[in-house]
Amino acid sequence: QVQLVESGGGLVQPGGSLRLSCAASGTVFSMTLMGWYRQAPGKQRELVATGTTGGSTNYADPVKGRFTISRGNAQNTVYLQMNSLKPEDTAVYFCSGVLGRNNYWGQGTQVTVST
Repeated sequence: QVQLVESGGGLVQPGGSLRLSCAASGTVFSMTLMGWYRQAPGKQRELVATGTTGGSTNYADPVKGRFTISRGNAQNTVYLQMNSLKPEDTAVYFCSGVLGRNNYWGQGTQVTVST
């Protein structure tokens, strides 16, 4: 059974930084595409960033220049470095990984940006 587990969320002041981590288990195959999505209260889940094992990355406009996605050296790991955080970044952040025709999701980690 494939599982994705996120960590690294928390409470941070505006302008601060957080680093999210995600690791997948339960498969020997490589997830060529992994990414981060977020869902704020009352809003739909939205793309934050994706990254491939080949090094390609894609970012949503609101986070460009502030967030950086990277794939770890260990198989099926992905990170999200979030800098210059804003209150509007407050959301539950979900890790996603694509394996074949299946898209797997983590349980989410809360990020709150507030004074």
